[in-house]
Amino acid sequence: MTTCEAYQDRCEQLFLAGGNAAVRRAAQEALDELGPEADLYCWLALGHAAEDDDDHDDDAEKAFRAGLALDGNHLGLLAGYAELCLRADSFEHPGRAARAAGLSRHLKELAPRSREAEKLAAAERWARRGYWDDIRMQTAIRTVAGRDTEAQARALAEDLAQGNGLATPDADTTDREAAVRAATMAELSGPWNAPVRLIGRYRTAAWSICFLLCFLTNTLLRQTGVVASISLWGWVWLVPLLLVDRRFAAVRKEAEAGHIARLEAELASGSR
Repeated sequence: MTTCEAYQDRCEQLFLAGGNAAVRRAAQEALDELGPEADLYCWLALGHAAEDDDDHDDDAEKAFRAGLALDGNHLGLLAGYAELCLRADSFEHPGRAARAAGLSRHLKELAPRSREAEKLAAAERWARRGYWDDIRMQTAIRTVAGRDTEAQARALAEDLAQGNGLATPDADTTDREAAVRAATMAELSGPWNAPVRLIGRYRTAAWSICFLLCFLTNTLLRQTGVVASISLWGWVWLVPLLLVDRRFAAVRKEAEAGHIARLEAELASGSR
């Protein structure tokens, strides 16, 4: 029989890999096999809470409450439940939102200098953010997303240069980034994906040329009298690049899902 510690280690590895659904499956499997355990309910709750979805938040709250019923002083459960309550909408879930203060107070009384208390304090500062802080955060999120796409393009360019445009089947699949990059290369191989690989390899230059073409097209349309001001037709050059970015994101997401599925299978077989 697999021990509780082994299941927790499996949940942790899956959680760090971004496999929230896999974490929930592992935690539920452990609960079914070993019975109620506060630590396992904590992982089940975190697997739901990480989805940041109303239905998952409801399931996360059930798991948090079930775990706290077993151990009311569990730091992980208290911190996780308090964070869930902090982000709850006070109009839609007034009861959940109101529980944040009590959970936070209890945690700080138990372990004021713990890692869980520090993490909760950061969540409380975030919950008290103002309107302009929210706008700046949304801008930062969009900036990070753009940098992620740019980083994917650079990684693709490096892999194309090293592998001459072919997938790298000998990549270290135990390393998350290497496995995802290998899967991305495999997905983007073949003649149909040649334009995607080309634009991805020279993404920065492609975007610069694209904006220049948009400007020139709009200028030409105005000077010839076709339009009186800036026209949407002038921005048609953006379409292929936007499609490539969506293709990057979709391929990366599929590659990450494949890596998590393999990791889940390896951890499950290794624990038996």
